[in-house]
Amino acid sequence: MTPALFEAGPYRAIELAAEDIPRLQRFFEENPAYFLTVEGAAPKPSQAHEEFHSLPPPQMSFTRKWILGFDDGQGAMAGMAGLLTDLHAPRVWHIGLFIVATALHGSSAARQMHAALEAWSRANGARWMRLGVVSGNTRAERFWEKSGYVEVRKRHDFQVGERTATLRMMVKLPPGAVLSEYLEHVPRDRPESP
Repeated sequence: MTPALFEAGPYRAIELAAEDIPRLQRFFEENPAYFLTVEGAAPKPSQAHEEFHSLPPPQMSFTRKWILGFDDGQGAMAGMAGLLTDLHAPRVWHIGLFIVATALHGSSAARQMHAALEAWSRANGARWMRLGVVSGNTRAERFWEKSGYVEVRKRHDFQVGERTATLRMMVKLPPGAVLSEYLEHVPRDRPESP
């Protein structure tokens, strides 16, 4: 059994490896809601492989990519998260993808998984948690806002699967921090930046 990185209520977060790509693909196919809502199509047969191997463009610095699976204790994947550490600047951890099994929507699972993910990230060096959420993905927008994330800027004409969308860049500050400190640290996220 793969050792857990951290616990999230009844879920165990594990780092996925290349041999887990078929398992991640199965999870995507069994839980297509995110892809249908955001990308306008069901997950491609290569979706998990692409998620596992895709990297930011060379001009975007980062330290490490993590693909995590949330195991339900009975061998099924209840959720997944993709993270980039030190994206654009030290101590900025970016959540690239966060999907919870459709059957768990409306439960406390997403909140538990995210809270544990954030605590683990901060314990491992994250100061700022960052993400992009597609405008119009109302369920996700509400979730991230309720989780304490604030919008710092919008990126228009962002290609997401088959669609062009507006991406709301959001950040969660550590206790006592101010937004201006983050924007000084990550100028790319200033509203006026190109």
